[in-house]
Amino acid sequence: MAVTQQQIENRLWDAADELRVAMPEAQYASVVFPLMFWKYLSDTWEHYHQEFLAENDLDSLSAAEAREIEYRDYQSFEIPFIYPGTVAERRASWSSILTTITQPGLGQRVRASLQAIETANPGKFSRIFGSMAWTSEEVLAGDVLAAVMRAMDRTPKMHEGNMSHDVLGGAYEYLLKRFSDGSGTRAGQFFTPREVVELLVEILDPQNFESVYDPTCGSGGMLIAAANLLKAHGRRGYTLKLYGQEAVPDTAGVARMNLFMHNLTQFQVEVGDTLKDPRFKKPDGSVAQFDVIVANPPYSLKWKPWTNDPRALGGVAPQSSADWAFVQHMIASMDQKNGRAGVVLPHGVLFRGGQEAAIRQRVLDDDLLEAVIGLPANLFYSTSIPTAILVFRGVGTKADERQKGVLFIDASKRFAKGKNRNVLTKADIADVVTAYHSNYDFDGNLVDPDGDGLAARLVPATEIAANGYDLNVGRYIKQAAAEQEDLGTLIDAYNIARAERQKTEARMLAALADAGIEGFDE
Repeated sequence: MAVTQQQIENRLWDAADELRVAMPEAQYASVVFPLMFWKYLSDTWEHYHQEFLAENDLDSLSAAEAREIEYRDYQSFEIPFIYPGTVAERRASWSSILTTITQPGLGQRVRASLQAIETANPGKFSRIFGSMAWTSEEVLAGDVLAAVMRAMDRTPKMHEGNMSHDVLGGAYEYLLKRFSDGSGTRAGQFFTPREVVELLVEILDPQNFESVYDPTCGSGGMLIAAANLLKAHGRRGYTLKLYGQEAVPDTAGVARMNLFMHNLTQFQVEVGDTLKDPRFKKPDGSVAQFDVIVANPPYSLKWKPWTNDPRALGGVAPQSSADWAFVQHMIASMDQKNGRAGVVLPHGVLFRGGQEAAIRQRVLDDDLLEAVIGLPANLFYSTSIPTAILVFRGVGTKADERQKGVLFIDASKRFAKGKNRNVLTKADIADVVTAYHSNYDFDGNLVDPDGDGLAARLVPATEIAANGYDLNVGRYIKQAAAEQEDLGTLIDAYNIARAERQKTEARMLAALADAGIEGFDE
């Protein structure tokens, strides 16, 4: 019987909830995701192992022949043995270790199993399970780990024959969101609200066979969203080549597991500080370039500025804030013919002075910035401040009508109130995407505006330069809003005056009629 989304989500949360006696909710992810992925791998391996046994006569095969056939024709990864050659030898699978759950040293056996899987599959699962610090008895008592495993074992078998990758990936996303809802600001390090991700990906519109790169990939949500968008539009998300870099090793492991759970295998997630040590490079040492770059980097991060780096377009960002350094890295990472980048950042990047102003001027003078989209406040788990999406395109690749200009969209009032934060609705996202893809007249105003009160304006670069390269959305949208307000006031005044005139005219005609004078109402 097919497994419903609700069933698997409820049972996985029951497993996570067993951790409440041992650690705060903010730490659940470090335990639950490795266990969930281990169970997924084990269930998948055992499913295909049973197929192999049913379809082959093992009596006629040597052990070496059987292994060759199984891993050539049935398995895509290996579940090896732990403690080989000893009385404790057993397969490093979920079901095998589960039979030992009441014996001392459960955490050690789990750790040995996960490490064995990583070692046996270096090209696929190297370091995927993270630090595994939770397998220590001092961090997580064996009886609590056993309770979590028993609860998770009540989850139906996690293989393609029993549940789709849509269900499995959806369950992973459900846990990510639930952990984030419960962990508050800590969630910002690995989880960007999915509606913000959806908006950013819709704007950049990845195509079949393109490369997508996230230099601060967290749990990999933006990479997955790119593939999901193609699938939703009837295209082939699995053709995307996905790349990510993440500074926190355990979070990078969460991203790798997340991608596998969504049946996305053409990916590479590296660990390291993107600004200090970018892991994706060309043979000449320069940063690699991609079709689509997406990011929600840590805001106003203190960093060690570059001393001599070719990415430093227009100057070097100040030590107090790496915001523009991330933008410079993304610009350097754009494919010169087809590259486009979208990044979510705090409003300070739009108007702060000093070194950031110099970088902003160079980016605008080179006509790399295509759009600035003001978002509502309190959208994120890590901060309540308002943010903005900045969209960049390679030199000379913007549409003709947008050359030497920047599109400003004010979506700051478009949200629904949530329990812990504000939320962009589907209608809000659709209106922003419509405004982004719409046409604008010679005055920069929206042609045939569609949407409920979403203000947008294409502003010439000369006007921005005249304003000292300030990109504050309100500086450019408020003028149009004021003009609309003035027009509304004029219309109201006209209607009031017209009504008064009609009343006066009626009284005059009545007085003339009483005096026997007629013909004025024809």
